[in-house]
Amino acid sequence: MENLVIRDADVVDGTGADTYRADVVVDDGRIVSIVKEAAAAGCQRPRASRELDAEGLVLSPGFIDMHAHSDLALLRDPEHTAKAAQGVTLEVLGQDGLSYAPVDDRTLAEVRRAITGWNGYGDDIDFDWRSVGEYLDRLDRGIAVNAAYLIPQGTVRALAVGWEDREATPAELDRMRQLVAEGLEQGAVGLSSGLTYTPGMYAKDAELTELCRVVARYGGYYCPHHRSYGAGALAAYAEMVELTREAGCALHLAHATMNFGENKGRAPELLSLLDDALAAGADISLDTYPYTPGSTTLVALLPSWASEGGPQEILRRLTDDTTAERIRHDLEVTGADGCHGVPVEWDTIEISGVTDPTLGDFVGRTIRQSAQLRGETPWATARHLLLADRLGSTILQHVGHEENVRAIMRHRVHTGGSDGILQGTKPHPRAYGTFPHYLGRYVRELGVLSLEECVAHLTGRPAARLRLPDRGLVREGYRADLVLFDPATVAAGSTYDAPRTLPTGIPYVLVDGRFVVEDGRRTDVLAGRAVRRTPL
Repeated sequence: MENLVIRDADVVDGTGADTYRADVVVDDGRIVSIVKEAAAAGCQRPRASRELDAEGLVLSPGFIDMHAHSDLALLRDPEHTAKAAQGVTLEVLGQDGLSYAPVDDRTLAEVRRAITGWNGYGDDIDFDWRSVGEYLDRLDRGIAVNAAYLIPQGTVRALAVGWEDREATPAELDRMRQLVAEGLEQGAVGLSSGLTYTPGMYAKDAELTELCRVVARYGGYYCPHHRSYGAGALAAYAEMVELTREAGCALHLAHATMNFGENKGRAPELLSLLDDALAAGADISLDTYPYTPGSTTLVALLPSWASEGGPQEILRRLTDDTTAERIRHDLEVTGADGCHGVPVEWDTIEISGVTDPTLGDFVGRTIRQSAQLRGETPWATARHLLLADRLGSTILQHVGHEENVRAIMRHRVHTGGSDGILQGTKPHPRAYGTFPHYLGRYVRELGVLSLEECVAHLTGRPAARLRLPDRGLVREGYRADLVLFDPATVAAGSTYDAPRTLPTGIPYVLVDGRFVVEDGRRTDVLAGRAVRRTPL
């Protein structure tokens, strides 16, 4: 591996400290030397077999995507340009309580169907793993960027209990504890939940607390998609704070938004709740994406009772007119728990992708718009699409508030996460644009964060949460996961109309000291590997 000197870079080191000018030397995948103000001091400048002139560019640690849905994309698409082009050098997978390890044959088939909208069904993937360790070994064969993994609590519950809405027996709870411990021993960094997704949402707090006690023993963290981001959102956040306090476990709040009409302008209440917990000694962090709409699957909106038993039972219930009417009433009148307790507003639900290409006319339209074109009620359109696409449709949900987005991203425990779903014809632009959007929109254009503070949110702070001893900072001895960007031009190219447009102003990205993006183009380098939990 050739050594490299990055000359005259404006270094933003990931700590939040002021920018400084330096030559940075990389060798054998690590930063071996940082010579500050070398040219101005007139001192001997470092040499290497390759020199890169970084005049006018910022050199920062590679960005860490704390909430990614690339569990299969990293295997399917070796280039993984969607993330590499943004300067992302590490993603955290296994999110929202549903992923592909640990599984047995039955659970794998069920999970593949349940999250087709997130990752595709996986017909193009050789699922030659079952345990967490085997999945991480599969990543080690070579991927575009590094990846860490959270044990998905919903998958664990499906494996030990099934998809039924009931309490776990003592033996089943013991089995779940064992699965979580095994996953952590094999390298997972923590535990995730999707508490508005089945079957994870069927777990009571006592069950979750017991699993978090296991996570705490291994020094991991709990990352819940909690029980509501709409009605009762603050109570749902407080529930997670109290649960992890009881378990003695670190807490990382996934995509910590305050959405829907009842939460407009209420971000300060959330931040006050977190400040009080932090002052009392809690270990809490959070991630957000810098956009207002959310994104998930259409089936996720359904009430939990309609999802009990798994995907095949959902489809069966949707075909029955009487049961389908009950589902409609919960969605439109009561407010389904899958829709965060808020009666659904069909004009906010935009179809972003379908798995059946014959349904492509639905993409880019809201459910209400398609219903009007079809001459039927919105629920009739939604029901048709759920059945015809076999639960695989993805959506944008236009329910966020800009003032909340800005307030939360300023908080001292905030980190960046794309929550990027790469499936669908028109995915959420956050999948291709989150990190340059922070730098271009919220740093340069709006000044919501300083450059140094924003980079710390995207690098050093998430690395500290992941307990990575040698990543997330520009520091001698650290891994050379680095990004060079132009602070005057960096911007997300992705938009809602053209979501797969690549960013501008990020000409170089290195993973383990090797260029995965060079002169603004993706190389064929696959330098990423699984990043395993650091033992206590």
